Amino acid sequence: MHSPGARTPRMDVRRAADRFSTRIDWLDSRHSFSFGHHYDPANTHHGVLMVNNDDVVAPGLGFDTHPHRDMEIVTWVLRGSLVHQDSMDNSGVIYPGLAQRMSAGTGVLHSEKNDSWRLDGVPAAFAREHDEPVRLIQMWVVPDEPGLTPGYEQLEVEDALLRGGMVTIASGMNSYRDHAAIRIHNRYAAMHVVRLGPGTPPATLPDAPLLHVFVARGQVELEGTGPLVEGDAVRITGGGGQRVSPPAAPGTDAPGAEVIVWEMHAGLGGPI
Repeated sequence: MHSPGARTPRMDVRRAADRFSTRIDWLDSRHSFSFGHHYDPANTHHGVLMVNNDDVVAPGLGFDTHPHRDMEIVTWVLRGSLVHQDSMDNSGVIYPGLAQRMSAGTGVLHSEKNDSWRLDGVPAAFAREHDEPVRLIQMWVVPDEPGLTPGYEQLEVEDALLRGGMVTIASGMNSYRDHAAIRIHNRYAAMHVVRLGPGTPPATLPDAPLLHVFVARGQVELEGTGPLVEGDAVRITGGGGQRVSPPAAPGTDAPGAEVIVWEMHAGLGGPI
């Protein structure tokens, strides 16, 4: 992984229970960094990753039309489906295995709503099919420069994930230009996802000055930190190459895990 004498990477473990939390009637949101009225000057970002929100949205409800600018916004749905509409005349449904990127640039308006709805007076089994919360991870990355033309992109990646290994989901890096991935306007950053289940071989983290490892579901073992559970994150500074594996002794019914990895070769001050 690292040659003898190399500087030991710093592993900053952030536990799920320690995240900022916003809870209202239709939203349960956990924030990895300062967000909204939650502000901690020592916890505003890691590298160029400014937001890592873990949102659960109630059926039929969601985020009304609101503005963004000068941010690359990547949405990754874990359960349910999310309706997107924006001022660029884009509309569609985002679901697990479909990656979405919105470049806010000079300014864009959009809304995001849970695609499920509540049904009264129908058999309970059918109603449950349309009464599912949607869970999504939304991540914001600063672009290379402000004032870009707003843009939108989505891409099916489920087949690549089913083949196993770490899959590049979003990237602005030249080294991943041949990968099927949504494109973000930051040439120093890429997002990867790996799914791990019982018997799955370990995956190796990219070697980069800055990494953000987030356990989106399940539990895993990360070399250098030990067990991580759903909602835990590790901010790595000074090099990657660590192995991430399913739990060492999972039960026979152990669920699969999904891990989101941001690889970053720059901070807010520029390339590292």
